[in-house]
Amino acid sequence: MAQGLNKLTDRKLRSLLGGSSDKEVKLSDGGGLMVRITKTGAISWFFRYRIGGRDSEPTRLTLGKYPDVTIKQARGLRDQCRAWLAEGKDPKHQLQLTRSETLKPVTVREALEYWIKEYAEDNRANVGRHKVQLEKHIYPYIGQMALSDCETRYWLECFDRMKRKTPVAAGYVFQMCKQALKFCRVRRYAISNALEDLAIPDVGKKQAKKDRVLTDKEVGDLWNAITSGEHLMPYYTNLLKIVAVFGCRTQEARLSEWREWDMEEWIWTVPKEHSKGGEKIVRPVPDDMRPFIEKLHDETKSSGYLLGTVKKSEAVSQWGRSIYKKLEHSEPWTLHDLRRTLATHMNNMGIAPHVVEQLLGHSMPGVMAIYNRSLYLPEKLDALNKWYDHLELLANNSSKDYIVTPIKKAHKLS
Repeated sequence: MAQGLNKLTDRKLRSLLGGSSDKEVKLSDGGGLMVRITKTGAISWFFRYRIGGRDSEPTRLTLGKYPDVTIKQARGLRDQCRAWLAEGKDPKHQLQLTRSETLKPVTVREALEYWIKEYAEDNRANVGRHKVQLEKHIYPYIGQMALSDCETRYWLECFDRMKRKTPVAAGYVFQMCKQALKFCRVRRYAISNALEDLAIPDVGKKQAKKDRVLTDKEVGDLWNAITSGEHLMPYYTNLLKIVAVFGCRTQEARLSEWREWDMEEWIWTVPKEHSKGGEKIVRPVPDDMRPFIEKLHDETKSSGYLLGTVKKSEAVSQWGRSIYKKLEHSEPWTLHDLRRTLATHMNNMGIAPHVVEQLLGHSMPGVMAIYNRSLYLPEKLDALNKWYDHLELLANNSSKDYIVTPIKKAHKLS
């Protein structure tokens, strides 16, 4: 036992408890721990300390009443307070934080929503998709559980439930939750290691690497359908044209606002909050695309959005998965495959790879990402002008009467 510590005994305190006295009494247990005994015999623990040296005023921190707080518990609190002081922390503040966590532990939902608010909303363009998946697959089952009590097996029940129908989505949600818990842990908001030992194969499947590139004939069919404007809903006609020409992600077009478009310099700047990589993407508008943008501006400018409204990502993705059928193509393709198609065709046309990568919004490799900050605007414009001409050429060369026959023409594609 350290000298001057633990001077009080349980026997002595019990003898004083409930007794009457003419004055208030204070007794020291050592190390800053003391008891205050009122005239009516009520006993309270407090810790006395100074911040700022001997010349500063002492602070008295109440720890609780005896015997609700035992002598052993009071000494434990004293030792913790002394440890906080050694770290340069105020025991009063630290004790309040500790008690708040004990009385109201952070739930699974609060931890995930903390990550969304403090990180995802500023760094993830598809944060809306995150919220929908959490509301559907996580919150109804473990959302109200204290994060500290939510063991790995409870998380696995959620992922296994998803895995039976959508194993790739289960892996996606798992990765999101694992990142969220790490974020909370690093920032000391809440601590959980329940997902640390798990990997995607434990809960679902990784998304397969895709290599689908549309053929010249398929690109020609698509461009004919877009430019005719008669057989697709206006929203999707416009969306397809933006994605096909710029090679952008669907979310970049879907979330695009007119403030991103400089119609004097003819530059489209995708802000970082709409970009998957968290970096802004700058694309010039090809010459033959400008009348279309002006017409679209007249139609949708009052909404503030390029496409006049913001459809949910799930709705757009679902529609995109069936477009190949509407064009009567035999092999499936999706809207995301249009990016790979643009990249492949541009490289085959002799356009420099670094220009293609910047148009796609990919990070530059190696030290180029650090030292080369050029936007390559003239090169990008030249590439997009050539790509637009190439789309027109493929459409003219398409031998198919691209979607409709006279019998089918009455059925517009939606």
